Amino acid sequence: MKEKVIVGISGGVDSAVAAYLLIKQGYDVEGLFMRNWDSMINNDIDGNPNLNNNICPQEEDYNDALKTCEILGIKLHRVDFIKEYWDYVFTYFLDELNKGRTPNPDLLCNKYIKFDKFKDAAKKLGAKYIATGHYARTKGAKLLRGLDNNKDQSYFLAQVSTQQLKDVLFPIGELTKPEVRKIATDIGLNVANKKDSTGICFIGERNYQKFLHNYLKPNPGDIVNVKTNEVIGRHTGLMNYTIGQRKNVGLSGDSEKHYVCGKDTKNNILYVCFNDDDSYLYSDSCIINNINFISSKHPTFCTAKFRYRGEDHPVNLEYISDDEILVKYPGLAKSVTPGQACVLYLGEECIGSGIINEVRKDNKKLWYL
Repeated sequence: MKEKVIVGISGGVDSAVAAYLLIKQGYDVEGLFMRNWDSMINNDIDGNPNLNNNICPQEEDYNDALKTCEILGIKLHRVDFIKEYWDYVFTYFLDELNKGRTPNPDLLCNKYIKFDKFKDAAKKLGAKYIATGHYARTKGAKLLRGLDNNKDQSYFLAQVSTQQLKDVLFPIGELTKPEVRKIATDIGLNVANKKDSTGICFIGERNYQKFLHNYLKPNPGDIVNVKTNEVIGRHTGLMNYTIGQRKNVGLSGDSEKHYVCGKDTKNNILYVCFNDDDSYLYSDSCIINNINFISSKHPTFCTAKFRYRGEDHPVNLEYISDDEILVKYPGLAKSVTPGQACVLYLGEECIGSGIINEVRKDNKKLWYL
């Protein structure tokens, strides 16, 4: 009797090829499409649904997933996790923005939805394994980077527990994106040339600031040159900006490059620095909390990524408590941002992560963060 695998089919090429590879390997494969967001409440600033030809992007993805499963000859289930997503992911997202931080909801979606609620639903359908289209690998209890350095998604899995990774398959973790697309083309999949989704999962291809205005009241304030303390413009609300941001800062007519380097939430000030003095963007340590170790290894030296596709920084770890670590990177790092994940690696192995709570330089908390 074949072992059953439930694949998270998103309507994209990666999950479609993942399902195909599992069929080739002899598994009994079925798909499951997750609906995590009510698209009818995903309105623009005037309260009008952002629909494309009367079909929202999520429904387009579902239709693509249906067609994919028809081509592959497998059943597609559909399940709603709208309430769970709101409770465990979106409310946290809004709370963090209100604090002036930059959250990463994709990590929470993996922790609370894809490798929890989705896994439960798959088990009820009789699955022995679940599978996703993530570019990552496992070896025993270890979580490893995907072989495609440009697409490695272990960063987004770093808040998932060791227990949650049991009975999980990542069929495309050994492949590169071009190889995945070639497979999809060769077998005639409808999503072979479909563009990758970008941005935050539940927002999709829409105006980020307009979307947020449906949930957080705009609160304009001053933009201040961090070096001179001079007011040089107005921002549209601190939640609309992140550390290191250069585009759409709101300094029209400026010929110099300017970067967001800090926020003062108490006084509603956005601090910027310029390309001739971007030292304000650099730090040498940070404190992380919400610690999640996938590995039993708790080293004092490893490497860390402070953002997806960021470089690997050699770091020293000082364990302050069970849920707080001081991460030191004497080589300095640019644009380390409160609210983002600090993901820890030993070579290919992703050993865990924490959420950046405080950014420091020369043993002092950066006052403008």
